[in-house]
Amino acid sequence: MNVNLLIDAIVRQTTVLIAQLATAGGARAPLAHTANQVFSDLVGELKDRGLGNKVIADMFGLSLRTYHNKIARLSESSTDRGRSLWEALLGFTQERGTVTRGEVLRRFRNDDDEIVRGVLNDLVTSGMLFQTGRGDLTSYRAAQPGEAAREVDDSGDRIACFAWIAIYRYGPIARAELAEHVPAGDAAIDDALVRLARDGRITGEEHDGKVVYTSAECVFPQGDPAGWEAAVFDHYQAMVTAVCTKLRLGKTHAAAGEWVGGSTYSYDVWDGHPVEEDVLAFLAESRKRAVELRKRVEAYNSNHTGPADATRRVIAYVGQTVVGLEEGEER
Repeated sequence: MNVNLLIDAIVRQTTVLIAQLATAGGARAPLAHTANQVFSDLVGELKDRGLGNKVIADMFGLSLRTYHNKIARLSESSTDRGRSLWEALLGFTQERGTVTRGEVLRRFRNDDDEIVRGVLNDLVTSGMLFQTGRGDLTSYRAAQPGEAAREVDDSGDRIACFAWIAIYRYGPIARAELAEHVPAGDAAIDDALVRLARDGRITGEEHDGKVVYTSAECVFPQGDPAGWEAAVFDHYQAMVTAVCTKLRLGKTHAAAGEWVGGSTYSYDVWDGHPVEEDVLAFLAESRKRAVELRKRVEAYNSNHTGPADATRRVIAYVGQTVVGLEEGEER
């Protein structure tokens, strides 16, 4: 298996997806934080697999010193606990409007000066801050919405949908773990939990001294705009989970009758083709069958309880696209 070839191809397709999402509907979504998030999350996953800092630094092609400096920039601030230095410094500048380098260094005196200067440089390079002057008299001004679009969709309904997906997939789950899966701040997550509990979509109960949340089902009605982002993420996550599960099981090939995997099929049809309608209706028919199957499972489960330590959750996903579909064409 050529791992690097596969990684490069997946990264390429993922960047295509991110670019499409960032510009959908004429939007210009901010991406300054994306590279930092990818680096931090990837380092965390590699550490979870037992790799040490030296090995991880080598994998990124970084010296150990450069690697540690980068980690420090993205880690929790020693001055503002609970926030990364990157986030805390940007927030401080946004609150003050304009600050000098000396003010920043004094404000974050508990953090390493070199690291603080590095974060300032990162923020300037990414367009989040504007810089004027020289030395410690250098001043920094936070970019305004018109200069660097930082419009974040913090709609309560949309965040609640993300939280609902996470609780259904990973529950029982505590509030702290939920925050690792939901792209929102603490206040937004707390509001989402209130919304979901009030609507009866989730339940919370105390377990080992902490409250954990569960959800018996998670269904977004077709046409629901609030659940679109969460549904797309869930579909993408299901596909990635299937691939990761297969890799974890040590399987790098398809086998007849396997429980974990995926298949892709292509069909060439045209207007008047004898099976055109059957091919185009594949997605709709698959959804119909999946809904019917879920209803049968739920009907049985409503009167029967399976063994907690032996119940399997089967996650199936299906997608379809039509290459060459004209814009505005209903089909």
